[in-house]
Amino acid sequence: MTRTPYDQFAKQYLAELLAPLGEVETSREVAGEVRQVDVWFAPAPAGVEPASERQILGLLGQMASSACLLEPFRNQPAWVEIRSCLLKLFSIHGEMQRKARREENSLPEADLPRLWVLSPSCSPRLLEAFGATADTAGNWPEGVYFLPAAMRTALVAINQLPRTEETLWLRLLGNSSTQRQAVNEVTELPPAHPLLNNILELLSNWRITVEASQNLSDDERELIMNLSPAYLKWREDTLLEGMREGMRATIDNLIRVRFGELDEELSAIIEPLLQLPPQEFTRLLLTLSREELLAQFGAQTL
Repeated sequence: MTRTPYDQFAKQYLAELLAPLGEVETSREVAGEVRQVDVWFAPAPAGVEPASERQILGLLGQMASSACLLEPFRNQPAWVEIRSCLLKLFSIHGEMQRKARREENSLPEADLPRLWVLSPSCSPRLLEAFGATADTAGNWPEGVYFLPAAMRTALVAINQLPRTEETLWLRLLGNSSTQRQAVNEVTELPPAHPLLNNILELLSNWRITVEASQNLSDDERELIMNLSPAYLKWREDTLLEGMREGMRATIDNLIRVRFGELDEELSAIIEPLLQLPPQEFTRLLLTLSREELLAQFGAQTL
């Protein structure tokens, strides 16, 4: 069951990012007492998922190189909450081992899914309590702490991650200045970035949901401020796209009125005409002949 707007956003957000890499399931139930994994991920078979998709996700893509459970928390989890996550992990391990025995297959340790607990911060006391330590081999950045090997679990302290493009998608799940910095970085991504539009929409919907709540807490007010740059950019881009589609429809209608149809040659001049102010393309479409329009704008499509 979704507990808060953050839970809903985190699940949708991680599912959106990981979908190109494999199978994603949110709120997956596990055996025994009814419990749900926030996000379950299983990578696509080798060669199916484009390598570029994984590279775009940086550290998150590295975490999703094998089957895993992702448990995001808005605030640092309590010990009991981490133990609950571990219980889910071990329940899934048990399911997989029983299935392997039924099918008389072996299940290598490396094939068991890993648990990633995503926390905005991890205090020294929390790390010590679970025996979590940094990676000494240099394969993982600062802020990623692994429990003893048999636990197949890591705690990610989002506020300790380096401020690089590799960690951007995880830092959006942080809070306070960590999240604020990440949101600003997202708004500065190039317009053609493959993730930009969908992520801006998810962030904006999260802000709208929180803002609609009554009796906002200080944390919620801060969250609204953190998400505002993404919301404003999304709204601006949406309005511009709506205006562009409206102008395209106007040009389409004017061509049909003047020439009776919109054939392939006339379709090719729509994009160049869109670069002009509405008053200008309207005047040209009402005064120039078909041949004059194709001569003036057809060459621009070559």
